[in-house]
Amino acid sequence: MEGISSEVISGVIAFLFTVSVLSYLFGDNFLFRAAIYIFIGVSAGYVAVLLLQEVFTLEKIIPVISGSGGGIVLAILVLLLFAKAFPPLSKLGTPSLAFMVGVGAAIAIGGAVTGTLFPQISASINAFDEISSLEGLIEAFVMLLVTISTLLYFQFSAKRGDDGKYRRNPFTRILAFLGKIFIAITFGVLFAGVFSAALTAFIERVDFLINFIKSFL
Repeated sequence: MEGISSEVISGVIAFLFTVSVLSYLFGDNFLFRAAIYIFIGVSAGYVAVLLLQEVFTLEKIIPVISGSGGGIVLAILVLLLFAKAFPPLSKLGTPSLAFMVGVGAAIAIGGAVTGTLFPQISASINAFDEISSLEGLIEAFVMLLVTISTLLYFQFSAKRGDDGKYRRNPFTRILAFLGKIFIAITFGVLFAGVFSAALTAFIERVDFLINFIKSFL
């Protein structure tokens, strides 16, 4: 073992894990499940250690408890959240869980609106300020059409017709249908990107296996 370098050991481990994961190509088996279990276990252990170091250490808890009134309230909510682990006391943790979900939803919605919706609308409007040719005009019009139609696809209000059924007006239906097409194109492009990245990773792993075997020949 003294003559074996750490590079060789890490290479052997990487080789075994790569073969174990790629064995799924032949169906679910013990090697693949073992590799997945080890990956999940290592990931869970890393997250647990990170939480202990960054959240539950005395350096993080004491300033919260000894701080302002808001810190004390936060500490109480955290303690109540642990009650969710015990069924008889699980209702005590409901306010903490509701507060956490509400704040998370507000942050997600606020981020989507300010980070995606407003910039997209602004970019669609500003595109008409930089028109210098017919091609630029067409590009700005297409961008505006894509933005409006995609947003209208998620607009579900409708008026009740004479027959009692709810229908959107024809103009809105046409734009929503175009938005559906644009969304499908977007998902297709995203899927192609993910597939390309996965294929690149697969080729890199196969190349690693070939080179690793060649190094011992």
